[in-house]
Amino acid sequence: MHDPNRLAALVAVAEAGSITRAAERLGYTTPALSQQLAKLEREAGTALLVRHHRGARLTGAGELLAARARRVLDELEQARHELARLTGLSGGTLRLGTFQTAGIHLLPSVLSAFRRAHPDVELTVAHLEPPAGVEAVAAGDVDLALTHSYEPADPVQLPASVSTEPVLVEELVLVTAPGHVLTSDTSRLPLSALAGQPLISMAPDHPARRGVEALLARAGATPSVLVATPVYALVCALVSAGLGVAVVPEMVARTAVTPVGMRPLGTGELRRTISVAHRAGGPAPAADAFRALLRGAFGRAKQGGV
Repeated sequence: MHDPNRLAALVAVAEAGSITRAAERLGYTTPALSQQLAKLEREAGTALLVRHHRGARLTGAGELLAARARRVLDELEQARHELARLTGLSGGTLRLGTFQTAGIHLLPSVLSAFRRAHPDVELTVAHLEPPAGVEAVAAGDVDLALTHSYEPADPVQLPASVSTEPVLVEELVLVTAPGHVLTSDTSRLPLSALAGQPLISMAPDHPARRGVEALLARAGATPSVLVATPVYALVCALVSAGLGVAVVPEMVARTAVTPVGMRPLGTGELRRTISVAHRAGGPAPAADAFRALLRGAFGRAKQGGV
């Protein structure tokens, strides 16, 4: 059984009249496509191409195999569409909600993978800062929403119709201006070392951050600037300018546009969990497929230290 990708390569050369043009069409480099074609010739046990200075033409055996290959590839494409219809992944719309950090740094690669696997499903993305995403899922306005929770924090009661699945747990870390004495070391910094430090406070009355802010206050950090809504890009910019220190998720610190110093805190008790919210019960093939991609992508992100 010939590899369908190699059959597609042969058909592309037949249509393009050149290995180079066929490679461009398929997204390969010319050497990589040449290797695929050489393997196909070895499998066929005969020459399939005649290469010349103007390009390449198929031999009689190549023309015969290319004709059969077109039929095979058409059948495979038809089978893919029929399977997609059976699983509910042909047509329709998948509506997503996301908060800013995940939307910028994690979601695009998952969207790209989903689009490649299910090109017939229309995608929409809404900016929904927690807890608005969970509320939108409960209301039926979106199918899935990326949301987050912080520790320490009071437990949040979810609507009965919504379930959440954790996909990434990350620590909160200290960020400072570059060269700050507190981030000159990479060991864990005790929270007590924040006593007297000017803190850029991340909305102490915001439900998600309330427990974290209370713990920092007990450690003696002194509010310097209050960012009334958690906008991490702004916080990191203020930190970088020397207006104070801040405690932010590790992903935020590592992807900050402005330069900041970073250091782990305490014993890792300050954390943020990123979850995907979805409606509980009932078949939802597109949403389920997207959640599976999220698990893999966010798992790789954590392994890579993001």
